[in-house]
Amino acid sequence: MKEKNLKVAIVYNEPHPEMYKIPSKKEETIDFVPYFEVEKITPMEEYEIMSTRLNKAGFNSYTLNIKDNIFNFISDYKNNQPDVVFNFVEIFKDKPYLEMNVVSLYELLGVAYTGAPPMALANCQNKQLAKRILLSAGILTPHFIYFDKIQKSYKHNLKYPIIVKPAFEDASVGIENSAIVTDSKALKRRIDFVIDHFKQPALCEEFIDGRELNVAVLGDEKPAALPISEIDFSQMPEHLYNIVSYQAKWDPFHEAYHKTIPICPARLPKKIELQAKEIALKAFKIMGVKDYARVDMRLGKGNKLYVLEVNPNPDLTEGAGFMRSAHAEGFSYVRTLSKIIKLAYRRKKKNTLV
Repeated sequence: MKEKNLKVAIVYNEPHPEMYKIPSKKEETIDFVPYFEVEKITPMEEYEIMSTRLNKAGFNSYTLNIKDNIFNFISDYKNNQPDVVFNFVEIFKDKPYLEMNVVSLYELLGVAYTGAPPMALANCQNKQLAKRILLSAGILTPHFIYFDKIQKSYKHNLKYPIIVKPAFEDASVGIENSAIVTDSKALKRRIDFVIDHFKQPALCEEFIDGRELNVAVLGDEKPAALPISEIDFSQMPEHLYNIVSYQAKWDPFHEAYHKTIPICPARLPKKIELQAKEIALKAFKIMGVKDYARVDMRLGKGNKLYVLEVNPNPDLTEGAGFMRSAHAEGFSYVRTLSKIIKLAYRRKKKNTLV
C-alpha cells in the first residue's frame, strides 16, 4: 500500500465535550494586556481540522472519540481496520495512569500506533522513576525527594526555593504559583495539599532559576533534535514565578498564559545549543519514547542544563510548542504529521516481517 493512501484513525478521549464551552463574558474580566488571542476552538475541532488536512494530503483519515469506553475503539477497529492509529488518548476515566493501558491494548491487537509505547508512558509519568532513570544515564536533573504519606514534618536536604509536584500527573497539572515554597511551613502545607488533593505522592525538587528550553525530538531509530524553543519570562509580573504553570499552558484568561512567550529558535551560544540537543536525544532514547517527544530543560547557573521532564506525545496543535520547532526546521504542519504517521506504519511493518 502506498503510504499516502494509509487509513488513519485519529483516536482521542473526551467524555465530556460540553466542558469546552467558553463563556464569552469571561473575556471582560481580563485586567491586563493579552499577548495571545483567546482561542475559541475546542480539542474536538482541532482533531477534525487535522483529519481534514491529512485527507487533503492524500491520507484516508477520520476521527474517533472513545468517550471513556474502550469498546468504542475495539468496535471501530473491527469495522474500519485503520492502517495507523494516531494516538491522542491522554487520560482514561479521569486516571492519567490508565493512558498506558490503552496503548497496551493497541499492542495486544497488533495495531500500528503513533508515539510512545506503554512502558515509556509509564516511566515518563512516574516523575521520581523518570528522574532516577535520567540520573542513571548521567543526565542532570534537579535534586529531589519524594513523600507518599502526610507527616508532622518533612525532613530533607534540598535548598529553597523548592517546587512541589504531584508525582504522577502530566500537562502541568498541580504546577501553579503556590507550588513553589521558600520555607518549611509552606513546604508542609503544599506537600499535605498534593497528597490529600491529588491522592498521590508529592515530588519535591530544587527550583532551578534560569532559562526554560523546550527541545523537540522527531524520529524513531534515528531521531533528530529540532530547533530549540525558549519560554521568555521577561514580561512575567513580580508576583508570579518564572514557571510554565498549568494556568500558563491552559487558561487563556490567566495572566501567566500571556506572559510566557515562546521564542523559536532560541538565541543560545552554539555550544549550549549543541549540548542541549545532545542531552535531549540521550533522554529520548533512555526513556524509550518513539516518534515525537519534547524534553523540557532549565539552563541554570554555570550554564548547567537540567532536564525537568521528558514529555511523550506532546501537543501537536498547529502553532504550539512541538509544531513551532518543526516549522523552524522547515517542516509544514501536514508534513510533520505525515512523518509521524509513516514512522508508526514502518515500525509495525518492520516488526511484522521479523
